[in-house]
Amino acid sequence: MKPSTKSFAMEAELANLFGFVRGVHIAVDECVPEPVGCGGPATEFEDELSRKEYSISGLCQKCQNKVFGGGEE
Repeated sequence: MKPSTKSFAMEAELANLFGFVRGVHIAVDECVPEPVGCGGPATEFEDELSRKEYSISGLCQKCQNKVFGGGEE
């Protein structure tokens, strides 16, 4: 999947804060690593909105459900 566009400054700040580049994980269909996500596969989503959220945050469906509620664990 293609990551959502963020400014260079925002990408750099996120990488600095969390220790990884979100776009790299999104490009290879992985959830972002712990402690933000689980680092697992990110290939199945409940709906288009969840898929869009993945392109923004890098959170797989399971992690989105933990953060935002909903779905089954």
